[in-house]
Amino acid sequence: MTQPKTAKLYRMVMDDHTCPYGIKSKWLLERHGYTVEDHHLTTREETDAFKEKHGVSTTPQTWIGDERIGGYTDLAAHFGNPVKQEGTTYWPVAVLFAMTALMALGAAFVTTGEPFSILTAEWFVSFSMCALAYLKLRDVESFSSMFLNYDLLAKRWVPYGYIYPWAEGLAGVLMTAHILDIVSIPVALFIGTIGAVSVFKAVYIDRRELKCACVGGDSNVPLGFVSLTENLFMIGMAIWMLIKPAVLG
Repeated sequence: MTQPKTAKLYRMVMDDHTCPYGIKSKWLLERHGYTVEDHHLTTREETDAFKEKHGVSTTPQTWIGDERIGGYTDLAAHFGNPVKQEGTTYWPVAVLFAMTALMALGAAFVTTGEPFSILTAEWFVSFSMCALAYLKLRDVESFSSMFLNYDLLAKRWVPYGYIYPWAEGLAGVLMTAHILDIVSIPVALFIGTIGAVSVFKAVYIDRRELKCACVGGDSNVPLGFVSLTENLFMIGMAIWMLIKPAVLG
């Protein structure tokens, strides 16, 4: 008969704090068929004594048999789960655009009864502008600092780095509501054009490897086609709003 799989887990479970990584470790072990000997460290003193005894700096800690696997990240790696890696990634932008696309489809369907329409495309762009502005405004100080690495206007006039996300959000809201085109069109054209030129110069002319501030100042998104696309979207949306009456009659 196959011996049952068992593991020992030591994790912090206190009145005022339960370690989330301990909960995740227990779930991960049980998910892989282990019976968990769940040992709670209920005080700071007990936790510190455990760390000193085993020569570890963090909890939780997992043992499978006589082998110490380590903390949650080590346990996830032991089971072949992807572990978060440092470095650049397009994942935040991919998720954002996927969500705004679905939002546009849903909103257009509720409004017109048709998920795919010109309105869907318009709202995809305007929703994306609003979402990107929000990510920048979460920490406008960090955004403006990263923005100064490549934006041509912000380098010459620092306040522009603080104004940019508000301007993007304003244009996005007005374009979503289809009001005050006299404000949204020039704003989107202005910031979109400066942004596109700045990114093109930094990436494709100067060949600089920078992180993009498009999703906020803490992003690991590489500067390049994503930020260029953001700015081209704004330019394209502004031009479309300008010619739309003539095109649709």
